[in-house]
Amino acid sequence: MKALVYHRPKGVSVDTVDDPRLEKPDDVIVRVTATAICGSDLHIYNGFIPQLRPLVLGHEFLGVVEEVGGEVKKLRRGDRVLVPFCIACGTCFFCQKDLPGHCERSNPERYGPEGGILGQKGGGLFGYTDLYGGYAGGQAEYVRVPFADVGPRKVPDHLTDEQALFLTDILPTGWTAMDWGEVKGGESVAIFGCGPVGIMAAKCALFRGARRVFLVDREDYRLHRARQLTDAFAINYETEDAVDIIRSMTGGRGADVCVDAVGLEAHRTPVDKLSNLVHGQMGSIQALKMCLSAVRRGGILSGVGVYGMPYDNFPLGQAFDKGLTLRFGQALVHKYVDQLLGLVAEGKLRADDVISHRMPLSEAPRAYEIFNAKRDACLKVVLLP
Repeated sequence: MKALVYHRPKGVSVDTVDDPRLEKPDDVIVRVTATAICGSDLHIYNGFIPQLRPLVLGHEFLGVVEEVGGEVKKLRRGDRVLVPFCIACGTCFFCQKDLPGHCERSNPERYGPEGGILGQKGGGLFGYTDLYGGYAGGQAEYVRVPFADVGPRKVPDHLTDEQALFLTDILPTGWTAMDWGEVKGGESVAIFGCGPVGIMAAKCALFRGARRVFLVDREDYRLHRARQLTDAFAINYETEDAVDIIRSMTGGRGADVCVDAVGLEAHRTPVDKLSNLVHGQMGSIQALKMCLSAVRRGGILSGVGVYGMPYDNFPLGQAFDKGLTLRFGQALVHKYVDQLLGLVAEGKLRADDVISHRMPLSEAPRAYEIFNAKRDACLKVVLLP
């Protein structure tokens, strides 16, 4: 089959690789009909999260079940399914607590309680390095899906692939950010990062009744798109003081909830780059620092942007003085996907309007280049095998 394979930083190609096969009796094989490039894929592409051997990338995908293991009870050949990006067994301690990203069984080689840089990680993820199980991802013609009675959800016939595709990741990620932020209605919410996850978080905040939503970014094309898709107040932090604006529009206090939807690949200043060299770090916590300034005392900071290592000068004293609640981690897709699938099916939430580019899988390397360089107003790329 054809698949997008990572070889080295900024080195990906569409290769012919072995077709996946059933390895365990609770596996299924899915023929991929639509997949997407996620901003967190760029962390691997740019070398911020290490991967030493070739690996098929991609964790946002859906398709049609082609083969079914002998112990699978809920699916059969021909079912159209979406697949959550994190891999969960459904029975372990953490799965039973609705924490699928911490599954104790899906990442046996690297799992552990420490949450270290290169070991003792959480549960398995599709196409997201050997640190998270080494599972081949969905930017391919076919993919093996383990624990098939736990993750995949059948897609209603009236929904298109694109309408359902982002239930695999970015829509549940936005919802997770709002749930961690305890948004129930009447809150002010500031979201740093105006990519697809930030826009999904804004949509979810508004759906849950937030009184005012701010979206902060440095790319005008993303802010322009956000204005078209949401009722959020968009701020370019390079031309305006985002923190001052948020405070001035919230009684001088700051937002009730701030969301870091950027993670370690925030724009780096020369000082950030020097600090990386001195302290052996990669990336930046600039978005996180802006959140800590923009959130009100006693507020909540919800972090759904990816971070992979410790950082020097983390503003712990500021978080302490302001009495903040901080929540971070992988989105709880399995916990929310059924509710969100219902909302999408009823037309109450929409995610496919963030798509800016549709390209064949054969052009995936060029798609990565365009997305990574933020060329051609690229917001979200869907790849068609």
